[in-house]
Amino acid sequence: MVNGTPEWTLGLALRQYLDARNAAMIAARVSLGISDTDARALLYIVGNPGTRPTALREYLGITSAGVTTLIDRLVERGLVRRDVDPDDRRVNRITATIDIAADPWSVLNRFDDDFDVAVGAADQVLVGRSAELLKSLTEATVGTRH
Repeated sequence: MVNGTPEWTLGLALRQYLDARNAAMIAARVSLGISDTDARALLYIVGNPGTRPTALREYLGITSAGVTTLIDRLVERGLVRRDVDPDDRRVNRITATIDIAADPWSVLNRFDDDFDVAVGAADQVLVGRSAELLKSLTEATVGTRH
């Protein structure tokens, strides 16, 4: 504390977390030779196997042409595959062909995985209260300005 004021604020701690996470993601993308959009798309597809291109487009906030180009690029690199939906042959489903838990791709989740280990080792009552506080502050902040 300096003059009764904590040296660390919640906002500062969150910015430090985001800076560290972003630095880890940049390093991961550089080591894999992929763009930010490719990395975000891969992580979304891994978490949502069989996703439709429209869902990916909405998640990334890109155009239909942009998502088509993105998926083409990921397919060409052998990172994802397109499957025709058996119930509606007009629809493609996108599935990752990489193992996100194995090297080299695990680097995309390494920071989050390491953070989860640290969270698991921390006081779980404090973790729960902190999560509730962060959730409520985020909800109070989102949509307050237009």
